[in-house]
Amino acid sequence: MATWKNVKVTFDNVDTPKTTVRMANYLRVSPNTEEGPIANNIEVGLYADKTGKGKQTYGPRWSELSLTGGGTTKAITTGVNPTKADNRNHTYMAVRQSKGDQWDVLYDFNRVGTTKKQLKVPRGNPNRIDIGLEVMGPQYVDVPNIGNRMQFMREDKVWQRAASADTAKVNTLGGCGAKVKPPYCFNAKLTGGESFTQWSVSKPRKAPKVAESIPVHAERNPAIAPEDAHDVFNGVDQQALEQCMKKDPDNCLTTVPGLAECVQSVGVCNAGGLLETLAFPSTKKATVSESDVRARAVADFDVRTEKLNVSLATEHHLNTPSLPGAEAGSAAWTVSSSAPTPGLGDAGRSYQGFRAVYAADSGRLLEACWGQMCREPSR
Repeated sequence: MATWKNVKVTFDNVDTPKTTVRMANYLRVSPNTEEGPIANNIEVGLYADKTGKGKQTYGPRWSELSLTGGGTTKAITTGVNPTKADNRNHTYMAVRQSKGDQWDVLYDFNRVGTTKKQLKVPRGNPNRIDIGLEVMGPQYVDVPNIGNRMQFMREDKVWQRAASADTAKVNTLGGCGAKVKPPYCFNAKLTGGESFTQWSVSKPRKAPKVAESIPVHAERNPAIAPEDAHDVFNGVDQQALEQCMKKDPDNCLTTVPGLAECVQSVGVCNAGGLLETLAFPSTKKATVSESDVRARAVADFDVRTEKLNVSLATEHHLNTPSLPGAEAGSAAWTVSSSAPTPGLGDAGRSYQGFRAVYAADSGRLLEACWGQMCREPSR
């Protein structure tokens, strides 16, 4: 489990047609590392992409990677303001199911998906957990400080923080200082004593602000009053959960009555997150051009534009299991190809073909698959 705030990410207000500019702050779990540190994994996090001059997408998604089968990714469209940079705390979790080898993925303590291709974990085999910030096109983006906090569940079902001695730090650009200057550097600090408490990281950039300002305060759906949420939902004290999410989200599993049990069983624990599902604009008109979508797909999947098939649908439905009302119908671009692609992961492998769906009004990646995972039933 990891938690951090939806911080404001600022991109330079310039055209960057030949450079992919992206920010990803994520939790990645590799359950079975017998064959090496690069293995089948689950990733869930917050992503921002520069999609044009003064344009960007922002929001959470989760992905599954199979080294032999390819991968899938899907936007998370439920919860309280998941696509707003309002400094609200959000939680990201991967929880192994009680039977079998697959894992549930939860956002703000509600299940948003389930894996299909994770390997059996032999007893004693260590999980690998990565948490942190990745940036592409660092000269064009400013990322303020993100306080990443993480816990894991022991075999006896007790949540605890990782020992500092078991934690490795990696800073590929180098730390900002007298010798290394922005924009090609990170500020990074690991805090805690014997246990890892927080990984604080930022990527500074002195750049002009984009024209559109993003509110710094949380916005609630005015149609839903706090008292409409259940006092107890699936065994979880909802008032205690709401207060904990605001003030101390990384301790909610131990301080909110019923939450730890719900996460391991029902998987739908946050009534407020269900009531305030994200509603995509019900537009049937594409405001993102085909050329822009082609450029996004080329950057995302490393396939030449002449190898792409592109089509526009006036209505695309994105379904999230277990969450009532978590369906959005709006215009979307679908891009596909049978050409080899590395997919969205960084496993250093090639897979045959991909399919991706982008929102026609924003260019946000809604869902995608590559390799054999495109032939798997929808999750």
